[in-house]
Amino acid sequence: MHMKIYILALSLAILTGCNSPESESSAKTDSSDSTANKTESMPVSDTDTTDNSLTAAEQGEGFKLLFDGKTKDGFHIYNNAADGSAWKIVDGTIHLDPKETNDGQTTGGGDMLTTDEYGNFHLKLDWRVDNAGNSGILQYVKEDKKYERSYHTGLEMQVLDNAKHPDAKIIKHRAGDLYDLVSSSPETVKPALQWNHVEIISKDGNLEYFLNGTKVMSTTLWDENWKKMVAKSKFKKWSDFGTFKTGRIGLQDHGNKVWYKNIKIKAL
Repeated sequence: MHMKIYILALSLAILTGCNSPESESSAKTDSSDSTANKTESMPVSDTDTTDNSLTAAEQGEGFKLLFDGKTKDGFHIYNNAADGSAWKIVDGTIHLDPKETNDGQTTGGGDMLTTDEYGNFHLKLDWRVDNAGNSGILQYVKEDKKYERSYHTGLEMQVLDNAKHPDAKIIKHRAGDLYDLVSSSPETVKPALQWNHVEIISKDGNLEYFLNGTKVMSTTLWDENWKKMVAKSKFKKWSDFGTFKTGRIGLQDHGNKVWYKNIKIKAL
């Protein structure tokens, strides 16, 4: 009788151990790790680093900082159309803080462009936008007095609060899109006032957009299909739009508050 009681107690102890919190925790961890391994990574791996600085890997690969977190050196306003005072350095970011005039317009801003032009390049940066905010990351802008606006020549990766800005209701006008030309997919943008990480890679006419670790847009520039897309877009009225193979990188002033940091580029 005593032997049967002993065997029963031992069996219960073994069963209890198999269902212990430690065992459940281990099973959940293994499942989580399996899911994480399926997440698509960025094209270039980075280790954690201080804002507005280069990792050792980036230095070795030839990246350079376009923004040091302290000054606007290396940038200017498109066609010097404004004094740029609405673009401020705030807590290690380039922050557009628009000044509103009596007629509801904004002043002191303008699109902020790089001093140098780029052809084949790999660009990285982080952005966040205000509630119901709108901005954009410009590529291949040709600066000339005969072009009144940067978008008369340059492409734009849309920066937007998809939840509240009315542009989000328009196909090809949502965050991550090649504005008015190619929709992004999947949608990986974060809510307003949260940071988003962007990488733009342009190499021999192949243009790719990455948003928060995922490729969201890919297209070929300058071929016949490209010309047909432009001809069906709002840019068709500007004959030189999307034709230049070198140009400036820009941060768009759309009259809303926006922040940029960790702006880095590598010529390819």
